[in-house]
Amino acid sequence: MGLRWLITGGCGFIGTSLIRTLQQQGEQYIRVLDNLSTGTRADLALVADFSEKKPLQLTEKTGNVELVEGDILDQNLTRDVAKGMDVIVHLAANTGVGPSVEDPRKDCMTNVLGTFNMLDAARYNHIQRFVFASSGAPAGEVEPPIHEELPPHPVSPYGASKLAGEGYCSAYKRSFNIDTVALRFGNVYGPGSVHKSSVVAKFIKQALDGEDLEIYGDGTQTRDFVFIDDLTRAIILAATEADIGGETFQIASNRETTIHEMTNMLVGILRQKSDVDVNVINGKVRVGDVKRNYSDTTKARSRLHWQPEVTLNDGLTTTINYFLKQRTTA
Repeated sequence: MGLRWLITGGCGFIGTSLIRTLQQQGEQYIRVLDNLSTGTRADLALVADFSEKKPLQLTEKTGNVELVEGDILDQNLTRDVAKGMDVIVHLAANTGVGPSVEDPRKDCMTNVLGTFNMLDAARYNHIQRFVFASSGAPAGEVEPPIHEELPPHPVSPYGASKLAGEGYCSAYKRSFNIDTVALRFGNVYGPGSVHKSSVVAKFIKQALDGEDLEIYGDGTQTRDFVFIDDLTRAIILAATEADIGGETFQIASNRETTIHEMTNMLVGILRQKSDVDVNVINGKVRVGDVKRNYSDTTKARSRLHWQPEVTLNDGLTTTINYFLKQRTTA
């Protein structure tokens, strides 16, 4: 028998990719909680046949995918949808540095109170495994590589809210013995990212629309890009590996890449694959951005038995092919 999964934000980029992977692994029961603010029913339909249920009419038939439209800020709803689940994968969040700087209160409410509600739903329903989608942002402006034992100094409200989520995960492990696992994602990219506004998806969409690609600052800032298929493997391992409750893991490529280097690679592939004329410009440094960011994934390799497999060049090529196919079939 498969596990019973509750995936918050399951209609989004990472959620739909995770659901596709889970279904390929055999009979799983999947329940999705999503407010449809970013991902849509149509996005979920691309990876699964699903039924849409009201909270009090939920079934638990293995092999089904159910969608519950609702918000993680609704305490009663989060308790209802978590009933009978084996694992919660908490992906729903206000994402990105920029939105958190523009509206820090919204970022706090969604990422802190929303995470608290999901953890408390796990406690209320005696769910033993909780996987939290975190970020490298809690570490802040530090000398990389980022690792799990660095003292956190977040630069942005987004980083602060993710740090608070990690803190509550730690507390719920030690106070209530819930096996929480926090995964600090690198910069995730790949097929299915049509709604994402992070740099890879944004640049591909802008290039195909004939727009300039604006790099914030001089492009020497560094990031750690992780392909979506590598990431979904890490999530599944975090939900199923034994003896990792209460732990935090860096999930990234363990490679430092400047935005300038990534952009040059992306533009080169775009020019090979299409006839677009890509123009790159440099703009102002964005408030809240860190200068250098890449991860040491040693702990994930040893404890989670995970390592990245897709190179940046191969991942960008696959992602660009996805976006080009989307344009030709639209």
